Amino acid sequence: MIKHIVMWKFKEGNEQKISEFLKGLEGLVGQIDVIRSLKTGMNANPKEKFGAVLECEFDSLEDLNAYATDPRHVAVASTIKDIALERACVDYEF
Repeated sequence: MIKHIVMWKFKEGNEQKISEFLKGLEGLVGQIDVIRSLKTGMNANPKEKFGAVLECEFDSLEDLNAYATDPRHVAVASTIKDIALERACVDYEF
């Protein structure tokens, strides 16, 4: 199994776009079959660098790559390009 964790730092004043983006990611569950679980959230600690997180699970790296290149995921991911300042990602086996 692969755990895929992504964190973003966003430009200030884009709360609506951020919310729509996270809901868009959550909406991929049931559309992209390789997703085993998917959760998103906003950081509750304003002192931290990153404002939002995605945590999802896949059976394999191949499934993660299929998700990453799926046109539905690409479409959702492209919605934050103008508001994301930074992105960090970790993919690990468990």
